[in-house]
Amino acid sequence: MSLVNYIYLSTVLFAIGAATVLVRRNAIVVFMGVELMLNATNLAFVTFARVHGTLDGQVIALFVMVVAAAEVVVGLAIIMAIFRARPSPFYVLDEVEAALDDRNLSRLLDALEGLRDSSQLIVITHQKRTMEIADALYGVTMRGDGVSTVVSQRLREREPV
Repeated sequence: MSLVNYIYLSTVLFAIGAATVLVRRNAIVVFMGVELMLNATNLAFVTFARVHGTLDGQVIALFVMVVAAAEVVVGLAIIMAIFRARPSPFYVLDEVEAALDDRNLSRLLDALEGLRDSSQLIVITHQKRTMEIADALYGVTMRGDGVSTVVSQRLREREPV
């Protein structure tokens, strides 16, 4: 793919993101549009850096990625606020904490503790700290003969609400 095609792709992605921001009223969809615009800008900066053979565009691209990461955090905060305002009977979370450091993992676990008062949580995880707050653990293991077996362990009884 030539560099002109990358610039064209960047322009199209930016236009789609801008149209999303201008037309949609749903906050989460608007954040996704802004994210698309930032990624399009990131693509343009990296393309121009490759054309000119400098790292200036890559430094700016790093700034764009940091801003995009901040938007993701705001988007997750909005989702958590929706979860608290309109609780669901249960939530399924698949390794949402896999890339978190210890400080942010503690914050997520606190948020999950708040959600478990009004909902049931099914969390798929490999993190020991996440497993420690569970009421029950379920796992799949393979026996020596190659047959998978479901293993369960209740850690504590839930208190009635």
